[in-house]
Amino acid sequence: MTLVAGVDTSTQACKVVVRDAATGALVREGRATHPDGTEVAPRHWEAALRSAVEAAGGLDDVEAVAVGGQQHGMVCLDADGEVVRDALLWNDTRSAGAATALIDELGDGDEARGRRAWADAVGVVPVASFTGAKLRWLADAEPEHADATAAVCLPHDWLTWRLAGAPGLEALVTDRGDASGTAYFSAATGGYREDLLALAFRDRTPRLPRVAAPAEAVGAVDPAWGAARGAVLGPGTGDNAAAALGLAAREGDVVVSLGTSGVVGAVSETAVHDPTGIVAGFADATGRHLPLVVTLNAAQVLDATARLLGVDHGELARLALAAPSGAGGLVLVPYLGGERTPDRPLATGALHGLTQRTMTPEHLARAAVEGLLCGLADGIEALVAQGVEVRRVLLTGGGARSEAVQRIAPAVFGRTVLVPAPGEYVADGAARQAAWVLSGAEAPPEWSLAEARVVEADAAADGAAVRARYAQVRDLTDGV
Repeated sequence: MTLVAGVDTSTQACKVVVRDAATGALVREGRATHPDGTEVAPRHWEAALRSAVEAAGGLDDVEAVAVGGQQHGMVCLDADGEVVRDALLWNDTRSAGAATALIDELGDGDEARGRRAWADAVGVVPVASFTGAKLRWLADAEPEHADATAAVCLPHDWLTWRLAGAPGLEALVTDRGDASGTAYFSAATGGYREDLLALAFRDRTPRLPRVAAPAEAVGAVDPAWGAARGAVLGPGTGDNAAAALGLAAREGDVVVSLGTSGVVGAVSETAVHDPTGIVAGFADATGRHLPLVVTLNAAQVLDATARLLGVDHGELARLALAAPSGAGGLVLVPYLGGERTPDRPLATGALHGLTQRTMTPEHLARAAVEGLLCGLADGIEALVAQGVEVRRVLLTGGGARSEAVQRIAPAVFGRTVLVPAPGEYVADGAARQAAWVLSGAEAPPEWSLAEARVVEADAAADGAAVRARYAQVRDLTDGV
């Protein structure tokens, strides 16, 4: 049996899966946590990977490895390959003002023109999450660190480089999927825009990772990691592209993930250029495109509501399903940690429609679930508005385990919803890429990983009415 390993270096943890390269069968797995926060020293990712590898039984019989990682983070390295400062993660919003400034500058003071120029150039409009905005923040807030930066890479790039033994800055490598979230790489053309990098970083142009082909072997795993002799490294990719690969998503599928963030992404053959910035024109891990909408508030909305009500998630779901569709007019706009889509990084949540009748645990639980799903439904419709075909929804992530989320989602989304069996789909996608690299084939191996069941919808749910009421309150409050 030939074995491959996939790594998911996510916001919260590092997961490692070891699978049969031919069939995808899971052989073993391991996990280790990451520190909390929006600013993390990359050494913690390496330490967590070592712990997760050990928990997974090591790499001594593994012949290929690939890494999927959280997108957008900023890892700055000096000329000797040392980390200049702690990495800023995707969910660090201190760069919100920098993103606004970049839009303004490219549009010569005209916001609409700037948005269109960014969308046309790289398929995305800067927001606080993107690496380009973080570089502008660094240039302005910490110029000494900006001056010391010889290379900039992403979390998965850095960990892939460390797996190779950190052989030199010239060996840094990435892929289209992760590079497309920087705001200085175009998924449509497949190349960097160094002029936009210079704009973001105040005329500095540090080294960027080489962009590898989807199934290219980019090096070998350093023996210090205990891998089999000659074990190859795949290019890896961003977490959303890796998850789509792990789920074997095809055209017409929308993957809705409820994790730390809420993600709505669709596999497409066509590049997207959305000047509103709602839909990001990302790339996938196979040479196609992955137009994406991301919200900052997803599963933690359920967590916060459960804490407030003093219940576990099972009881929260029971309470929500005991309330009427629409929660009697009670609406939660769940911008509990600011928001990325719509772009309101300083926004707070709003609860509207409290009466003596709706001021119950059941109504609040229902409003939380419906508010969470309505924000994601807006994301689905934004994809449709960009010409993306949407036939069915694959509902994944920790928040998707809620019975209330599953049963209410088909009505709110207005489409068939399937729930794949719980799994580590980012790590699985990375492992599938590793097997693809090892095989040298034209397409990824056909693994049967994501067995999915069609959700039985809440028959009483009136999705159109729920979404109309949510939109009314969302626009009334403007999310603040």
